[in-house]
Amino acid sequence: MIYSLLVLSSPVSGSCTQTAAAFAQCVIARGHSIHRVFFLDSGTYTGATAAVFPQDEADRIRPWIELAEQHAVELILCISSALKRGMLDQSEAHRHERQGATVHPAFIISGLGQLVDACAHSDRLITFGG
Repeated sequence: MIYSLLVLSSPVSGSCTQTAAAFAQCVIARGHSIHRVFFLDSGTYTGATAAVFPQDEADRIRPWIELAEQHAVELILCISSALKRGMLDQSEAHRHERQGATVHPAFIISGLGQLVDACAHSDRLITFGG
């Protein structure tokens, strides 16, 4: 079965993004695949390069980076949500004449069409947060 995920919550507001990342790892461990993860609204903060978590807390961004690196899962940040929150990849930083990227390179900034495409190419879309 092919899954895509929609993440709506910030990585600092509860355990929603951690649950989503764990779900993705379980799906893959059971022989299924993750087509794409789409981060919308506050979920776009998941791609922040500047996020640092206290020593007594789990890193809430690292599991996503590992998912992308180990399983070639696309991590897409909604462009309109990302830009409103100061989330810029290198291309967007250049386009908006900002000094540098604020998004980890494992994440891609793109439009809602990527979410529509994920639905079309997946058996299930699972939503986390709200």
